Amino acid sequence: MPYMPAFIAPARFTDPDAALEQVRLIYNGGLQHLREAMQRFVAGESLPGRVRACYPFVRVHTHTVSRNTPVANAGLSYGFVSGPGRYETTLTRPDLFLRYYREQFRLLLENHRVELEIGTSTQPIPIHFSFAENDHIEGTMSAERRALMRDVFDLPDLGAMDDGIANGTFEAKPGEAQPLSLFTAARVDYSLHRLRHYSGTAPEWFQNFVLFTNYQFYIDEFVRLGHEAMTDENSEYIAFIEPGNVVTRRRGLAPGSSELYGELLDGSQGTPPGRLPQMPGYHLVREDCTGISMVNIGVGPANAKTITDHVAVLRPHAWMMLGHCAGLRQGQQLGDYVLAHAYVREDHVLDEELPLWVPIPALSEIQLALEKAVAEVTGTQGTELKKIMRTGTVASTDNRNWELLPGNQPQRRFSQSRAVALDMESATIAANGFRFRVPYGTLLCVSDKPLHGEIKLPGMANQFYRERVEQHLRIGMAAIDILRQEGSSRLHSRKLRSFAEVAFQ
Repeated sequence: MPYMPAFIAPARFTDPDAALEQVRLIYNGGLQHLREAMQRFVAGESLPGRVRACYPFVRVHTHTVSRNTPVANAGLSYGFVSGPGRYETTLTRPDLFLRYYREQFRLLLENHRVELEIGTSTQPIPIHFSFAENDHIEGTMSAERRALMRDVFDLPDLGAMDDGIANGTFEAKPGEAQPLSLFTAARVDYSLHRLRHYSGTAPEWFQNFVLFTNYQFYIDEFVRLGHEAMTDENSEYIAFIEPGNVVTRRRGLAPGSSELYGELLDGSQGTPPGRLPQMPGYHLVREDCTGISMVNIGVGPANAKTITDHVAVLRPHAWMMLGHCAGLRQGQQLGDYVLAHAYVREDHVLDEELPLWVPIPALSEIQLALEKAVAEVTGTQGTELKKIMRTGTVASTDNRNWELLPGNQPQRRFSQSRAVALDMESATIAANGFRFRVPYGTLLCVSDKPLHGEIKLPGMANQFYRERVEQHLRIGMAAIDILRQEGSSRLHSRKLRSFAEVAFQ
């Protein structure tokens, strides 16, 4: 018999806060059980059986296709199930997802007038996912003792973490519940740990608007703007976070003044890493989580897929790509902008999860915000705006040296697709946004024109970076301001939802 925490019977709720409190009770009890057992195991004790704790679940039953949707929820593309049946999902980290879970619970209750059932699932919490942020007690064990962990504790099970729900390939077995969420609790926990590893910052700091870039120059400017904002006592941002969870508080921010980030802001100020992580993350934090996170994903579609696979579990309101590209048209100038309205996917990293025949549509809310931001920041309108920004197809390739391939085959395909720009990341980020129902957009800046003999040279590149990086970044940040003011509910487009979609946003 497994050695488990005291059983908590399933209970039904019509109040989202009461349901959340039950989730917290089950989850925290399970974590405490695992951590205490792990400490005993590290100390060399023999435990009374296989140690196990399971994730909490939320479940709803509906018996009709009709919904009692209030007027306030009528325009939302999420918050309801697709028809009669039993739906459920496992849950994790109620501390991190408190606001998110509360909103999903509220919408289910309002749209279906049913009870939420909260209980303990049969999906074990892997022992690795029970460790606290800086808890590395397993490192003190001998190799022999670590090898015995598999006999005593549940380890991560990749079978419980696949993306079949998000990919649209999941089919419930007879008698099995339909999913409520794109991700199981174990899949979420896995990504939270990966985010710490790749970005060098805790997932708690990630904001609901995310910028990706493929050049460190943009990060340098974001860091400068972040520190500048922290000197302004009236800034809308309360903190700036850098790798190693290094915290710079806004000037004049009193301890305990942040309801959501109080413990994080008032606790340890972090330690700069000896070397930067693979895809360092930086965060301009707002009290309501609608600040800006920026990640340098480096060059290539593999990194672009990796980081978006993991950021997706945080359910951001939008992510956008700001980076450099090759201009493919004679009339383009270095420093011109390209607003992507279509993508040619030659990155190949998502071919198995998202077939190439699936179109990746432009999202009007993101497109309009980016176009408006370009106009505001550059001070141009109408025909003058069209001189510096072109809307068109962006091609993304996994071959950095595509120019060297014989026979001009890539050039022919790019011409046939009417592409106006080429990079290695934008189509991946957009396609993964489509796949994970995260609104996406792309604004690139032309840094070279290899088809027309204008390649990057050191002096030319340095001048280009000085002139354009700050403006480009400010455009991205201005677009986020516009999206934030318009409200997040407009962002989660029906274009991203399938026929029988999960209820959670």
